[in-house]
Amino acid sequence: MSKVRVLVIDDSASVRQTLVSILSADPDIEVIGVASDPFVAARRIQEEIPDVITLDVEMPRMDGITFLRKLMSQRPIPVVMCSSLTEAGSETLMQALDAGAVDVILKPRIGAADFLAEQADRICDVVKAAAKARLGARRSARSSTDPAQKLTADAMLPPPRPRAMAHTTEMVACLGASTGGTEALRTVLEVLPANAPGIIVVQHMPESFTAAFAKRLNTLCEVEVKEAQDGDPVLRGHVLIAPGDRHMMLERRGARYHVSVRTGPPVSRHRPSVDVLFRSAARAAGANAMGVIMTGMGDDGARGLLEMKEAGAVTVAQDEASSIVFGMPKEAIGRGAAQKVLALEQIAREIMAVDAAR
Repeated sequence: MSKVRVLVIDDSASVRQTLVSILSADPDIEVIGVASDPFVAARRIQEEIPDVITLDVEMPRMDGITFLRKLMSQRPIPVVMCSSLTEAGSETLMQALDAGAVDVILKPRIGAADFLAEQADRICDVVKAAAKARLGARRSARSSTDPAQKLTADAMLPPPRPRAMAHTTEMVACLGASTGGTEALRTVLEVLPANAPGIIVVQHMPESFTAAFAKRLNTLCEVEVKEAQDGDPVLRGHVLIAPGDRHMMLERRGARYHVSVRTGPPVSRHRPSVDVLFRSAARAAGANAMGVIMTGMGDDGARGLLEMKEAGAVTVAQDEASSIVFGMPKEAIGRGAAQKVLALEQIAREIMAVDAAR
């Protein structure tokens, strides 16, 4: 397998050095160059086209968002944005995702090099996922090796009992996504009507970014969207998004559902984890739940979706043609977890159809 060739663009010499060190340590990644600003980067791209670019937002002469838009209009290349851990930075990164960035790496304004070093595994995973992204028509693919041994949802809660819950009057839809999921979730949620069933979402996303993501979706959707807080009820017409760096689980009190937001070890190398959400739905809701696994690299959610299916839930996987990265859905399909495989544009309609059939 050929290595993922990366160009690092950042005006901070220490950040460039740290990213080069992290990425070069991965045997599947090769750093082909660095640039201190977009103008230097543009000249470097003319010499050799990278598979992935890591791009800082705040740079001299031209900001990262402007460069990203120019790049996507002229020579689309998968881009991972890198910016500070601030609320304003999160809003800016939402613009970056709209402009075509595949994913984000967040860093603090102080001690960025040390922070990035602590996030080495995630950074390498994000870059390798970006290399598999489908830009425009989104049709390119790389093979990838399975990640190292990782924790399962057993780390957070025990397995469900198959078909432990009969149908009731309310349905809850659980959606899980990773790379490319911000765009995919917006496509689904913005067409749902205000009377849609309660929806809970795990999107692999760094801490302090999910609030801005939820706030922005709320301005686009008829349903109410918010970052989940521990104890929030799951209500019709409302969407709860798991906060970054916290697991979210569905729990039941009598005939009502609410969410539990907790810390804990990364599961399937993620926190929040789709496997944790899906297992909790299998345990708490059973046949009253619907599980949807969407675009993303790796296998987080595949086990959980199968557990939901075995508990009587309706299960759906996004199809390859509409997935930016067909990793998580492919794994779920391969395990027999998905009852239906649907294009992204069909998922919202399916959610409403399942709800109407109850």
